[in-house]
Order: sequence, then C-alpha cells, then structure tokens
Amino acid sequence: MAKVVMYCTAVCPYCVAAERLLKSRGVTEIEKIRIDLDPAKQDEMIARSGGRRSVPQVFIGDTHVGGFDDTSALDAAGELVPLLARA
Repeated sequence: MAKVVMYCTAVCPYCVAAERLLKSRGVTEIEKIRIDLDPAKQDEMIARSGGRRSVPQVFIGDTHVGGFDDTSALDAAGELVPLLARA
C-alpha cells in the first residue's frame, strides 16, 4: 500500500471525510501534517501542491491528488484504488 500524506487542520470536516474515504479503500496509515500547528508546514503544503492553500491536500506516493473533492472524484472514476496499489 502506498504512503499517504495529508496536510490538514484540527477542525476540518473535509479532512475527516478524506480520511474516511481513504480508510474505506484500505489505507491503514495516513501521515497527517497539521498546518495549524506549524506555519512552515503550510508554506511546504502550498509549494508541494502547486499553490493550493485549502486543506486537505492529499499525496499518494509522489502524486498530488488534491483536496477531498479531487480524492472523491478520483475514487468515483475508479482510479483511487489502482493509484494506492501502484504508488
């Protein structure tokens, strides 16, 4: 299973939804990076995501998936599980 990294904050319903979706697809471990606790991590997230400022920002392996809507759309298209398997 691929390494999954999610930039998030403490109070974020979309972060919770993204985590729930990933876990329902077999992800057992998500490295959560709390940008509300460390402003430098927010800068890191913006740089890694191509300028996105909203949370969550999900990375599967080296692939930037995006936020919850992007992750959900990838799942609906049947591409999330294969990405998890090959990353």
